[in-house]
Amino acid sequence: MSKRISLTAHAHSIILQYLTEGDFAIDATVGNGHDTLFLARQVGIKGKVFGFDIQQQAIEATQTKLETEENAENTRLFFHSHNRMDQCIPIEYQGHIKVIMFNLGYLPGSDKSIITQTDSTLAALKHSLNLLAKSGIITIAAYPGHTGGMAETNAVDQWLKQLPPQHSVQSLYSSDKESAPRLYIVKKNKLASPSPKIPFSEIPKSNL
Repeated sequence: MSKRISLTAHAHSIILQYLTEGDFAIDATVGNGHDTLFLARQVGIKGKVFGFDIQQQAIEATQTKLETEENAENTRLFFHSHNRMDQCIPIEYQGHIKVIMFNLGYLPGSDKSIITQTDSTLAALKHSLNLLAKSGIITIAAYPGHTGGMAETNAVDQWLKQLPPQHSVQSLYSSDKESAPRLYIVKKNKLASPSPKIPFSEIPKSNL
């Protein structure tokens, strides 16, 4: 039996191809801090990571994780919605962000009624395009299976289909079910291309 591949694990494997020491990154939904910690380790002390979340519990959990790292000072957390990232991130970093991660839905182990909202997610994605470096990428993990998740995922999917041609979008699906989690990868300054549905089982092992 093949091992199930998580959305975040595959997102990390893709990001490793783009993010190097000294780069700048954003975790748009810090959650329990796993993605923030991953980004901080990749950019190193010379890089910078900005993290956002609307729950104090998430900010505190992430800060606790970062305190165990030697390069913890390279990360700045904001107790704000990600739709304010254009206001919070210093101007000198705008247009130079190499990677922006979104992990939509609710905070694992917390109140499942507190979820990312469609309007704020779309606003944050719009800001992300302006913050992103020319060779940067955005990863979006979406979960249509939970309450409110389908509406948000469908809205994100439609928004991505309307992006200008200098952006390409790839969609990875964990299964053929409509409610299955999916991962979108947006690459800046590439010709537009179809957004194929690629089951995780068909992804080459060398990319995992």
